[in-house]
Amino acid sequence: MTRLNDEIINLENYLKELTSIIPNHYSEYQENFEKRAACERYFEKIVEFVVSISYLICRKESLEIDDKLKSFTILQENKIISKDLLVKLKDAKGMRNIIAHKYGEIDNLIVFETITKELVMDINEFLIEIKSFIE
Repeated sequence: MTRLNDEIINLENYLKELTSIIPNHYSEYQENFEKRAACERYFEKIVEFVVSISYLICRKESLEIDDKLKSFTILQENKIISKDLLVKLKDAKGMRNIIAHKYGEIDNLIVFETITKELVMDINEFLIEIKSFIE
């Protein structure tokens, strides 16, 4: 359980750090390479922590899992997270893959809007749902 708690703490810390550096306006995000790169890196790490936490919960609960990447679905099927959150997490994972692997051209506006309008709220929702389950 210690590793799970450590991962949750790490996720919370990365989320705080991301929120402290997110520019208020898209123009600043677009023009400031360092902020944009930092936001993208935090996005990647945050989603990686969500995947890791999901997998650890599946293991802790002895839920059948053959692929770490299916852990969101398994959590939803076992009513640990909601269907709505499952969709949001899968979308975040897809965006993370685009950023991390540079699939095609990265649309900075989409990344900025995802970070400012979705990611922070979705990850807070994830934290609430999993903490409710494990406590």
